[in-house]
Amino acid sequence: MSGAAGDRSAALLDRLSASHVRACLALLALGLVLFLPGQASLQPMDRDEPRFAQATKQMLETGDFVAIRFQGEARNKKPVGIYWAQAAAVAAGEALGVPEARTRIALYRIPSLLGALASVLLAYWAALAFLSRRDALLAAALFGGCLMLNAEAHLAKTDAVLAACATASLGALARVWLGRRLPSSLRAERSNPGMREISERSAALDCFAAARNDGEDGVTVRVFLAFWLGLALGILVKGPMVPLFVALPALFLSWKARSARWLLPLRLWAGLALTVLIVAPWFVAITLKSGGAFYAEAVGKDMLGKVGGAAERHWGPPGAYTIAFFATFWPAAAFTAMALPLAWRERRADAMAFLIAAVLPAWLVFEAVPTKLPHYVLPLMPWLAILTVMALRRGEIDTGRRGSRATALLVPAIPVALTLGLCAVGWKLDDHRIPWIALPVLALACLAAAASWLAFARGRAERALVLAVAASCCLGPGILGLAQRQLPALKVSPRLAALKDALPCRNPLVGTLGYREPSLVFLTGTTLDLLPDADAARAFLQGGGCRLLFVEGREREAFNMAWPVSRPAPAPLGEVDGFNLNTGRRVFMTAYGATP
Repeated sequence: MSGAAGDRSAALLDRLSASHVRACLALLALGLVLFLPGQASLQPMDRDEPRFAQATKQMLETGDFVAIRFQGEARNKKPVGIYWAQAAAVAAGEALGVPEARTRIALYRIPSLLGALASVLLAYWAALAFLSRRDALLAAALFGGCLMLNAEAHLAKTDAVLAACATASLGALARVWLGRRLPSSLRAERSNPGMREISERSAALDCFAAARNDGEDGVTVRVFLAFWLGLALGILVKGPMVPLFVALPALFLSWKARSARWLLPLRLWAGLALTVLIVAPWFVAITLKSGGAFYAEAVGKDMLGKVGGAAERHWGPPGAYTIAFFATFWPAAAFTAMALPLAWRERRADAMAFLIAAVLPAWLVFEAVPTKLPHYVLPLMPWLAILTVMALRRGEIDTGRRGSRATALLVPAIPVALTLGLCAVGWKLDDHRIPWIALPVLALACLAAAASWLAFARGRAERALVLAVAASCCLGPGILGLAQRQLPALKVSPRLAALKDALPCRNPLVGTLGYREPSLVFLTGTTLDLLPDADAARAFLQGGGCRLLFVEGREREAFNMAWPVSRPAPAPLGEVDGFNLNTGRRVFMTAYGATP
């Protein structure tokens, strides 16, 4: 690799970080490249996403914005924040004239898209407490390029917005922790540069010095609002999760400092009052409406059920997050692994202590809980990105470490494996179909990832990180924007919902036997009848009026046997053959129609 090539990547970072405005615009552009492709074309991903979207749709249908329901069942698992955000996005789409706005999953994904973009920008703001502007830009780009954030940006659920809230609160907490000694030390450091330690602490102090030039009151207000608004909105979105992410490092650092007085700048009583003012109205309303049923299910069943056992079959052994991390935090994960020895060696330094406190306690809690879902650790990833760039600047990410080249092979291995896997899925499930339109973009991702490894092997660690982000800019859009369009076997519910147009009558009553995915409820309507057996399916089809019935292949024989010999089952209206990602097996659906 030529020195000019390495200089180009360095020059790019220099240009993009010339000012805060330019850095933020660069990160915003990066986020749009990563997160926009596939927002409209990706089908509702069972099962959580369509449950959130359907509950929001029912709020709009009924005008009840307090109770959360999925069809006739109360959905007392999460607070109301994400539903309100989705309802606002869909209502805006309707006001702008979007056709069939309430069944456009892309509108429900807008809060997640904005949450992911906000997460990247807030990661940059948080990184400025530890790093220079140039390095903060690189750290935020590494977080923005990770596969888990990209996935959550495309799902109409809570986790992208939760990541933004947690990053805001923890970013404020970092500033309070690192700035607790600033008033007495800043003047000395300015007058005697030799007193500065050549460490990440210096960068933090420089950031605080620049901030204080803008006026101490303004900075205090910004930090105060970031902490408490992140906490309050996080509670409305996912209950106790942001308080957990904040409380664990606060307790750990208070133990380290032998005092909790460093938290005083957060103005505890004023902040709690603001939080209560924001969250209390809905919690009071849902208490009055449900009579305590919300808390019984949300706390007693959902949260404690995940702590005490493997909820919804999402069990995993301790260490599962650590293993999955090398895929979920791709492309930075391999380089983050090389940064961990630095974190241990410098664990007593203030900046490193905060990064450890922000990640390790929560990570251990999630590893101990039997229920394992990869997005649970997403709010911890900005701090690992910051650690990675800090290690880069300390020369820790290099080829001198044993096994470092082999570890870095994970960077090209992931896109190569995903590309081959998508081709295999299309070949096996879609009659030997290959997602040809996506292959050039996926090939670019593989080439950029290979170039990243080669740059690292030649001692150009910074260039390797820049190329890794470039690889992510190709891989995510290639899969979510292009490849999934050519895999109809994975789009069972959208193809079933499209069969409504095969009937000569409008707005048929729809029922389903055997196939009960929430995406079908979202796409066909709240009144979708989930039929218990073949006799009920026959009775539904004979109920009069315009009707559409879907029968899953394993139920078809029983359905045919339910009809008398003198009057056999009607001729099928259409068939759909596909693959159910949730059950991991093929499905064969037959549609039957009845008209007045």
